[in-house]
Amino acid sequence: MKTALVTGGSRGIGAALVKRLCADGYRVVFTYFQSEGEADALFAETGAEPIRANLETEEDAAALAREALRLLGHLDAAVFNAGIGYSGLLSEMPAARWDALFSVNLRSVYLTAQPVIRHMVSRQCGSLLMISSVWGVTGASCEAAYAASKAGLIGLARSLAAELGPSGIRVNCLAPGVIQTGMLDGYSLEEKQDLARRTLANRLGTPEEVAAAAAFLLGSDASYITGQVLGVDGGFA
Repeated sequence: MKTALVTGGSRGIGAALVKRLCADGYRVVFTYFQSEGEADALFAETGAEPIRANLETEEDAAALAREALRLLGHLDAAVFNAGIGYSGLLSEMPAARWDALFSVNLRSVYLTAQPVIRHMVSRQCGSLLMISSVWGVTGASCEAAYAASKAGLIGLARSLAAELGPSGIRVNCLAPGVIQTGMLDGYSLEEKQDLARRTLANRLGTPEEVAAAAAFLLGSDASYITGQVLGVDGGFA
């Protein structure tokens, strides 16, 4: 049976990823930190195993893959979805907030990916997927730190694709646009409508649409696709 690890899997895009992979026949483990109720509900619905991990800490991030391998035996796929946001002027952003954001959005991927990569290299197969953002491609006013961290994931994915290709490992990146998740809770209805009008699809995206793209990139139908950034953004401009 195929197996997968999903970080930040208890809510939003992460929960949609877990549900889609389970529906596609994967055995899945996923991480959560504060959303214990949502994690328990997702386990009850899908059978996917939750692992509590604070990905800001080196200890939890580095231990995550080892625990996933203990539960699953092997890993065919890993999706690095965990992330936090920050909205505000960079000139007013406290250094501690910058450090926390990069710890989760980028550093934790490095820490978690290392043992996953070693495992996949030993098997000469596997697929890694980074969940970036349209802001990582275009940049965004008042989202500079978030955009920079997501751009870092794109650079990491493309570099790892070159590094790991000879070992039979594919590495790709998704760049979702404006998706209907809790990250939009601070936006007014008018702001959401304006964002929808900025897409060619004239609407916001759903977590399930991102999960469908992820399932494709992880699966055998994408066996000749690596080092790519796929936008799931409705033609956002």
